[in-house]
Amino acid sequence: MSSVHMRKRAFSLVELVIVVVIIGIIGAIAIPRLSRGSAGAADGALKGDLAVMRSAIELFAAEHDGLFPGKDSSGNTEDPVLQLTTYSDGAGNTQATKDTVFIFGPYVKDIPALPVGAAKGNKGLAAAAGAGVGWIYDYATGKIYSNTTATEQDVKNVKYSDY
Repeated sequence: MSSVHMRKRAFSLVELVIVVVIIGIIGAIAIPRLSRGSAGAADGALKGDLAVMRSAIELFAAEHDGLFPGKDSSGNTEDPVLQLTTYSDGAGNTQATKDTVFIFGPYVKDIPALPVGAAKGNKGLAAAAGAGVGWIYDYATGKIYSNTTATEQDVKNVKYSDY
């Protein structure tokens, strides 16, 4: 057999280096875009959670003659989490089961965990920031915001507190 027929086919070192360089360039472009995507997902989750919570609060108020969660019709302080997650009567009193008097709700299955910021993972609902508080809620106006600092921002440099 001649040496021409015995030659093995393989990639040269130059071809392999070119492929590795191309893969590196693609990685350098793709990895920053992927990391921005995950941060954007948390921002989107916050917007979605706020929309759900605001809708639940507005629906509660609509069914309770303008009364926001946190009070009953006599002006007594109530747990807004219970009012949003269990059944209630027209006065804002709550119970775990539905019957002929407790016909309203529940408005949300559970209070979502805060998806961003220093208080990330907290589910608490309170009038002011504190341990375990994920959401700041004004009982008088029905306004709800994330428990984030004034310096915490999304990927577009919008403060989470402005959502």
